[in-house]
Amino acid sequence: MTRRFFVERALVRGTAKLIGAEAHHAAHVMRVRVGDRVTLFDGSGLEVSAGVTRVGRHEIELDVGQPRHVDRELGSALTLGVALPKGERQRWLVEKLVELGTTRLVPLITERAVAQPGQNTRDRLQRAVIEATKQCGRNRLMDVGQPQRLADYLVSAPESAVRLVAHVEGGPLRVVQAGPCDVFCAVGPEGGFTDDEVTACDRLGWQRVNLGRRILRVETAAVALSAFFSVRLEEREAAAEQS
Repeated sequence: MTRRFFVERALVRGTAKLIGAEAHHAAHVMRVRVGDRVTLFDGSGLEVSAGVTRVGRHEIELDVGQPRHVDRELGSALTLGVALPKGERQRWLVEKLVELGTTRLVPLITERAVAQPGQNTRDRLQRAVIEATKQCGRNRLMDVGQPQRLADYLVSAPESAVRLVAHVEGGPLRVVQAGPCDVFCAVGPEGGFTDDEVTACDRLGWQRVNLGRRILRVETAAVALSAFFSVRLEEREAAAEQS
């Protein structure tokens, strides 16, 4: 299990503290001791090696070296608007999106949505983001946006972006265009988007895409889209580096 911990304050050379949930995890789960080496990140892209100098009941003090930028992000921003499923399926969804490099998750408010996301939901999912980020090695936190109505989410995406809506009557999912381009996707609830919602997507120029002949759960569809673009964007960046 990796010894990576998140600090809320910007990393600088000198000293740092783990407090709250991170201190508890370090002391009681990872069993860190004075003299141990760990890795800290602050969510902005910085990471640093640090030595544990004191383990207290509610905080851990560390000696911090020189922070450095370590980029493990996709070459373009990937935003997923999702009508969230219920319960623990939300946490699973967040965990996988973080691992795949998704930049932003926007909980969607749709006509057939089964979960009504509020501030408590957002706070809980943000904690899941931190845990998944620690595990997968990213140094930037996936943003969990404020819940948005589908209509507002659709108009928030620039026309220059790849804009896709998962729909059974869509065409096949195609490779991302050659140049740098942000990606926005929309995934509806278990009952799907209504006809009026799909019409709104069409009117604004969003492209319908079909994810296969089988019916997918909300979180499966979202992860499938994220995985598709994660692979394609990584391939594009690797090809650019070799050229």
